[in-house]
Amino acid sequence: MDTHALIDYALERYSPREIAMALGVDARTVRRWHTRETDPPPYVSDAIRQRLLPLQGLESDAPADFTFIDLFAGIGGMRTAFDKQGGRCVFTSEWDAYARKTYAANFHDGPGHVFAGDITAVHEKDVPDHDVLLAGFPCQPFSIAGVSKKNALGRPHGFSDKTQGTLFFDVARIIAEKRPKAFLLENVKNLVSHDKGRTFSTIIDVLTNELGYTVTSKVINGKHFVPQHRERIIIVGFREDVGFDWDGLELPDFETAPKLASILHKQDGSEPAEWNCLEGKQGKVTPNYTLTDKLWAYLQNYAAKHREKGNGFGFGLVTGKDTTRTLSARYYKDGSEILVSQGSKKNPRRLTPRECARLMGFEDTFRRNVSTLSQHSLRDFYVTTSGSPVSTGVGTMVSAPEVASSCEACMARSGLMCTAAGGRATVGAPLT
Repeated sequence: MDTHALIDYALERYSPREIAMALGVDARTVRRWHTRETDPPPYVSDAIRQRLLPLQGLESDAPADFTFIDLFAGIGGMRTAFDKQGGRCVFTSEWDAYARKTYAANFHDGPGHVFAGDITAVHEKDVPDHDVLLAGFPCQPFSIAGVSKKNALGRPHGFSDKTQGTLFFDVARIIAEKRPKAFLLENVKNLVSHDKGRTFSTIIDVLTNELGYTVTSKVINGKHFVPQHRERIIIVGFREDVGFDWDGLELPDFETAPKLASILHKQDGSEPAEWNCLEGKQGKVTPNYTLTDKLWAYLQNYAAKHREKGNGFGFGLVTGKDTTRTLSARYYKDGSEILVSQGSKKNPRRLTPRECARLMGFEDTFRRNVSTLSQHSLRDFYVTTSGSPVSTGVGTMVSAPEVASSCEACMARSGLMCTAAGGRATVGAPLT
């Protein structure tokens, strides 16, 4: 790959400004290189490889034990489990532009990989052949919060939501055409009870009776693995009956599971100084994450008002010994569902983007595609981390080695070597 091609490749993952910062040049210079107005100096090729792109997996399709596709991919929470089991991703679909940037910055799948946007615009025959299909189809039409909001706005939900509610059938048409050996789907727990169970019944009927797969499902809570209450339905299907069931799944006990302190910044100077959510020699969380007096007063008054009405609405104040509420896509607005106590003499604070990533099971090497903490970039990461169905579902909940061992044997009998073993990304530079 020549230098111009490397620049084009990098621009698929980063903005001109981010590349310029990494290379020590002006963003306009990067644009001129991209348009071939000027030629980059010889050092740029090595600099891009060393500072922006991992050295492995850049130019070749490495051999793999099996192949898989990643639908409604978010920022890649689900696929990391299958990467770790020796799989190779041959097709990704994600429509959100910011999620696509973050995904591309962390996963480099070689020239044979196809990265599509809107899956509804992709013909099923154009999807590469694969062994395993992964899909965390949108949960908003089925979630309790999503249904409540749509009802309040007079909008349809479930399968009646023509924008998001019917995307399961795009998964079904790909399965019907490509007949993968197995699939793994995830969604919110409320999918099971939505529309008095009729929605879930339709999904299972399509997968079993129309497509002919052996299907089983289980609701799993993320707090077995991370300090967050997050229940998701996991649906597993096999083309051939391999005798898989969930009885062998040994989940970590809630009492011994990680607590919030395990994902909070240490604030003792041990974390990277370049993380711009920290400051000073001790790496203290910057003040902009602490709630203002006005916002803190508003949230307390709002909670008190709803308590008087017998409602459960309000903020979620937690300490390092606690497990949090579910992290949602609205977190960037005020952080009210997860507020970290800083003692009685100081207002609580929001989680930083890095702490949110940890809460979702991502390792500290996972990078996001923006370089500043503007309001827009905060929204970018909070929404694409917490709002993505893939990264919020299997990416965090089926993340323990215990799950790998229980599922791997069954999938191996179907000619597969992978399971939902982990939702952790391990490629890239630190998230700031």
